[in-house]
Amino acid sequence: MSCSKTFRPQLLARRPMGAAQSVSNKGLVRHFSQSVQCTASGSLCYSPGSSHGKPTNTQSGVGKLSETRRHMTTTSSSSSIHPSSTTNSTPSANGSTFSASSKEPIIHPVWEAGTSTWQYIVSDPSSSAAAIIDPVLDYDPLTQTISTKAADALLDQVISHKYEITYLLETHAHADHLSASSYLQARLHEIQGYRPPIGIGKRIGAVQELFSRRYGVPKEETTGVFDKLFDDDEEFTIGNLKATAIHLPGHTPDHLGYRIGDNVFCGDSLFNPDVGTARCDFPGGSADNLFDSGKKLLNMAPHVKIWTGHDYPPQERPDSIPAMTVQEHRESNKHLRDGIGRDEFVAMRQQRDSSLGAPRLLHQSLQVNIRAGKLPRPNEAGLRLLHLPLRLGDLKW
Repeated sequence: MSCSKTFRPQLLARRPMGAAQSVSNKGLVRHFSQSVQCTASGSLCYSPGSSHGKPTNTQSGVGKLSETRRHMTTTSSSSSIHPSSTTNSTPSANGSTFSASSKEPIIHPVWEAGTSTWQYIVSDPSSSAAAIIDPVLDYDPLTQTISTKAADALLDQVISHKYEITYLLETHAHADHLSASSYLQARLHEIQGYRPPIGIGKRIGAVQELFSRRYGVPKEETTGVFDKLFDDDEEFTIGNLKATAIHLPGHTPDHLGYRIGDNVFCGDSLFNPDVGTARCDFPGGSADNLFDSGKKLLNMAPHVKIWTGHDYPPQERPDSIPAMTVQEHRESNKHLRDGIGRDEFVAMRQQRDSSLGAPRLLHQSLQVNIRAGKLPRPNEAGLRLLHLPLRLGDLKW
């Protein structure tokens, strides 16, 4: 049984309890003029009318976010979001609702609290085809234990919606979490009968070569591990949806975003407006390049939604949200709003990066992710090993 009603405030997503910061039990609401299809399971299909409220404080970048908190409600951390018109909507085989003429995807943002990562399932509403973007493999650095809780939660959604995954998409070789793409590929082979390709940008080879030397990863463990290397602006399809790979260097030189309809999954380039942008101090990173990548995104149409790869909410916004529009970023992104020039951005970004510590899972993540999420091969003793550098300071003997 379902219901349909039109109203303005609607929850995007909330940070689940157990995240690193203290959070409220209420979700942060977005101001959209929209038609919402409510199902008994609590999942949401919604269609923004491109009628966003404007921030009340463009200097802090949190005015709009704070303003909406008086309209809070509660739902799960992974709502199904349909950013297209649902006029003349038709139920699909998996129970969701879509417009027969829509070129927009259904988007499932899935929050992984341990690494503050937004993962995405993006599906074609006219078929069962879908892609998974930047999935997380659980890793405990204290016990060196790898587990698949986050990835299995993605699989549960894929199965429940009867999706067929046609791509596993990585935006870059992440330095803050391990990729679950290889694990998901193996499991999906069992479920679907075929292995969806793992895709990433064509510049990944230089990143693999650099970190293979640094960590002693055998060449054969990185050769051919990615099934699809995207060219800049290469178009591909997810079912009947058109998608485009967009080169967004800055955080890393190989970094891609994926545009699907009026949505860009930007990985670690733009964060939410009250957070700003990603760091640029990794090998091959460049604040100049990130400025250009940010402007490439913010020169898109105002209604285009930017879906971020991470969220680190400030104290005044305890709840995580996955997306904001180009217009909202241009008005209030603390690092790249309108009026901030290249020199100011580069100076700010370089100063901030100089004060940041290394990501908690830096060494483990890079060694796994240049292998496309595959595990190191076992040695003669049957052990799978990752290399960690010792911090000796001035000690010598």
